[in-house]
Amino acid sequence: MKEFLQEYLTVLKLERNLSENTLSSYKNDIKSFINFLENKSINDFSDVDSKILVGFFKVLKDSGLTSTSAARYHSSVKGFFSYLHQNKYLTSNPVDKINPPKLSRKLPAVLNVNEIDKILDSPDISDRFGLRDKAILEVLYACGLRVSELLHLKISDLYFNEEVLRVFGKGGKERLVPIGRSALKWTKEYLKKARPLLEKKLKSQNIVFLNTRGTKLSRMGIWKIIDHYSKQAGIEKEVHPHTFRHSFATHLIEGGADLRAVQEMLGHADISTTQIYTHIDRDYIKQVHKDFHPRG
Repeated sequence: MKEFLQEYLTVLKLERNLSENTLSSYKNDIKSFINFLENKSINDFSDVDSKILVGFFKVLKDSGLTSTSAARYHSSVKGFFSYLHQNKYLTSNPVDKINPPKLSRKLPAVLNVNEIDKILDSPDISDRFGLRDKAILEVLYACGLRVSELLHLKISDLYFNEEVLRVFGKGGKERLVPIGRSALKWTKEYLKKARPLLEKKLKSQNIVFLNTRGTKLSRMGIWKIIDHYSKQAGIEKEVHPHTFRHSFATHLIEGGADLRAVQEMLGHADISTTQIYTHIDRDYIKQVHKDFHPRG
């Protein structure tokens, strides 16, 4: 069964150009399912039926898995069985008979403009790491980047004259994102005054934001930076890298930005993913009415 999994992952990598993070998620999800089967002494995918699948998804639910994670497992397993079916390894796809978990439309946490300002003002820009962190926070908020997009940003992706960044999103999909005046200013300051002090000629590989070793920052490194300055700014909300992306989109929508333009900037393949921010916008509109209407 694990040989089939390896074959599937190889096909995904070569034909769909998926990122290492996405491939790793598929691998872990399907390996969990294979382990579940082996614990039940099932060693052939042709022996899997809807009853076994329901049992697997029940175990996931009982373990406290979120609806989003459960839906991802369902998608991973279904895609794998679709591959087995299409390539005649199986006569049917048993996952087709199982409904995916219902996703709760929980609104993402966002920061208001005042909270964003407090965090952006927190780094000590007289220090090289503080200047780097200031630029990181500014770019995250100004451009709404995913963490992986920020980490892989290269100097050759910075188009200062055009005031845009070239970003490679999910599946290596390229897009251009505007960078605001403030983020532009602090990125230039970082490149001029701080990055040369962090750069290691053979290690830095043109990466924009470097760690103490002169190499690319890690996801955990970015998380620690954001957590540190959020606490320093006295923000009581739980703040993580994606909070900046949510805040970026929410503030654009609140300001009247076109949903399609926000979709393009975020790099969402489907506008329905972007539409969650219109719900936040409605809450904002109701709050404005409450605050400013004479009988609100």
